[in-house]
Amino acid sequence: MIRSGQPGDAEAVMPLLFAAIDEIAYLLTGTSSEEDALGAMSELFAEPANRLSWENTLVYEAEGRAVGFALCYDGGRVDELDRPLLARLEAAGVSPGHQFPRETRPGEYYLDSLAVAPAYQGRGIARELMAAFEAEAGRLGFERAALIVEQHNERARRLYEKQGYRVDGQVELAGHRYDHMTKRV
Repeated sequence: MIRSGQPGDAEAVMPLLFAAIDEIAYLLTGTSSEEDALGAMSELFAEPANRLSWENTLVYEAEGRAVGFALCYDGGRVDELDRPLLARLEAAGVSPGHQFPRETRPGEYYLDSLAVAPAYQGRGIARELMAAFEAEAGRLGFERAALIVEQHNERARRLYEKQGYRVDGQVELAGHRYDHMTKRV
């Protein structure tokens, strides 16, 4: 079953998010250990109105627990959604500059991250989360859904291409190259 995220989903969702974004977690949280990054991400998840908030999360629930998620939001709101993250970094004495590298574009509903727990992979959950993300994009009035995929991640790229996504640019984050992909919804 797919449902909207809730603040209590942090314990299940944050390890999946960390696995999905890897080194980007350190960029977003200003930390250098997995434990610290998970702690900071969990705190941000519980708060409203930021990129990592539960408000931007779709959760796949099986057997009474969250086993997959999609983190998605209006690409035109990314600066607003990043303000709490940047303020947190500045308060901790870490400053990445005035903003994070741009991975979204105005006018697109952006899939920031998607992951499924290893024990539940291969069951079509990622496709169902993608469909829910795209349905949400349409419900909100977006004509285009977008995401990025690391250039060497062939498994994820195949999933996205099968869903109709096409490369329309590149972006670099945390020293890695990504393809920006879009689809009309």
